[in-house]
Amino acid sequence: MSTEPLLTYFSKFTQLGEAEKMYIKDHFKPRIYRRRQYVLQEGNVCDHYNFVVRGCLRMYKTDLKGNTHILQFTSEDGWIADVWSFNDQSPSELNIDALEDTIVLQISYKDLTMLFDEFPAFDRIFRKLMENAYVALQRRMFQNISSPAEDRYNFFMKVYPHLINRLPQVRIASFLGITPEFLSRLRNRRVHGKS
Repeated sequence: MSTEPLLTYFSKFTQLGEAEKMYIKDHFKPRIYRRRQYVLQEGNVCDHYNFVVRGCLRMYKTDLKGNTHILQFTSEDGWIADVWSFNDQSPSELNIDALEDTIVLQISYKDLTMLFDEFPAFDRIFRKLMENAYVALQRRMFQNISSPAEDRYNFFMKVYPHLINRLPQVRIASFLGITPEFLSRLRNRRVHGKS
């Protein structure tokens, strides 16, 4: 599989030289995950950073009562990893699995560290990715503690319009911190409000 989608992605941030393109081609490995297959299981070390070429992944935690708490959805042109586990090379407390058949390009911890050392532009790119992810997480946490469910759902529709019809209602509800039944009522209210 080609690394072309990743090269196109990086070219939005910086002009890539031949040495950088070769490093990407040599060190980002394609991987296919079937629907419901784990990319990372709790207790394992997150060894790879994943760039989604096609499909959708979710990162989540299951609590002691068996409830699933979704932290992140990632689809095309997005990145996903348990950053805490990846950076510390420690066992993860999270799971990442495929909600659809998914193709990723992954790079190992060792190879990503070498990429930063050899090509400092990528260190800046990934720092910007981390900043954007942190801002998104802060915004989401703020909404979860201060916004009504309807506002959270509207924000989800604004940020993830491409996922609305791809994800089961139960997954979206889990992400929003509400029940699927309440989400159904929100959707019905929205439909009837527009008609």
